[in-house]
Amino acid sequence: MAQDTTVPKLNFQYWLDKAIEWGQATTLESQKDVCLHLPQLQEFLHQLYETMKHLGSTVAIQQFPLIGQLLGRLCWNPFVIGYDESQKTLMWCLCCLYSSEPQNTVELKANSWIRSLLCHLLCSSKWESTEAETSTFISALGYTSADYYCHLLKNMVISLVTELRENQFNGLNIQESTSASRVNAVSIFCVPLITLPDLIPLLETLLLYHGGSSKEILSSEFLEAVNEAFLKKKISLPQSAIFSLWLRHLPSLEKATLHLLDQLFSIQLNTLEEVVCVIKDSLL
Repeated sequence: MAQDTTVPKLNFQYWLDKAIEWGQATTLESQKDVCLHLPQLQEFLHQLYETMKHLGSTVAIQQFPLIGQLLGRLCWNPFVIGYDESQKTLMWCLCCLYSSEPQNTVELKANSWIRSLLCHLLCSSKWESTEAETSTFISALGYTSADYYCHLLKNMVISLVTELRENQFNGLNIQESTSASRVNAVSIFCVPLITLPDLIPLLETLLLYHGGSSKEILSSEFLEAVNEAFLKKKISLPQSAIFSLWLRHLPSLEKATLHLLDQLFSIQLNTLEEVVCVIKDSLL
């Protein structure tokens, strides 16, 4: 680990040892110990995020080779994710490890693992204490775990979409700066989840959302990720959303244009109709 990092190596190893010792905090002793250390752990996670956010995912993993083991264990500890803003901080740390353009199978698997953890955090409730209690509650509702979390994610998306649309037409919002900051945070959290089908309504709403700010409020990472997913046909969005994306983020429009030109030159097109079809499909 580099000498100038703000998170000492000894401190990192200390929290990793603690995470392993705690497990999912199923015993009274481990629960008491988790609660005793939560404020210090929260401070450590903030320091960790502040360090990683300026690094690329590859460099972050090089500096913190055991970061995946630490975050993975903390994300499954109900006492940790239920404390203060630990859940949000863990999500930010996971986003720092996400590879926007994975180069190999290892990075692809890492991205898949990160998405699964983010979905778990999004679907976790603070009242959960043990997996057994959660399963009992879900069963009482008549759902399987998969169905329950699927419905929960859909409801979260609906709630955010409703909130954004209400803010869109509230021109006298005196908390405009807070709203813009929240919208930006939502867009960043969406980055690793962009290809989830249930997230499409939220992506569309974000792309069409402008608020009252003269500056761009959506993160560039989000705009780039949506454009990349669209060009690779991993998602399907209405034309209005794509046009809004290109108007508010010109690098995405440039990349889409170069992608179209590359298609026209590299693909064997026998007729003019085929060329027209490719251009029409690109929306350019």
